[in-house]
Amino acid sequence: MTNITLEDLRPAEGATGKSKRVGRGRSSGHGKTSCRGHNGEGQRSGRTAKRGFEGGQMPAYRRLPKLKGFQVINARNYAAINVGRLEELNIAEISLESLKEIGRAHPSCDGLRILGNGEIKKAITVKATYVTPSAKEKIEAAGGKVELV
Repeated sequence: MTNITLEDLRPAEGATGKSKRVGRGRSSGHGKTSCRGHNGEGQRSGRTAKRGFEGGQMPAYRRLPKLKGFQVINARNYAAINVGRLEELNIAEISLESLKEIGRAHPSCDGLRILGNGEIKKAITVKATYVTPSAKEKIEAAGGKVELV
């Protein structure tokens, strides 16, 4: 194995080329206007386009819709189910895992929320992240149990 020194370092084949020498006469191919064209803003010295300028076309930052509000970085995705639907499931213990198994909750859900719409007559055990007061009242009135996880 040979030692590599700074003198041995070279750019890759084809990575470099001769620099364009402008303003060196007509025969150079880059004479007269020096590749800038005849008239217009780009022809004069000191030209700097504003950030986001697109040559007079409506710039992207004005074409695109503005975002409204804000995004919660660590937002949790909850599966929500009403009390009236719990009886239809025919499960003695309802939790997020049991709902995922039967396909009633999306696999990406982080928690379970029980809402109070509907009626329940069967005694069931519910393990949820959040239960509305009316839902808790209905479940316990039917002889069920509510556990917050």
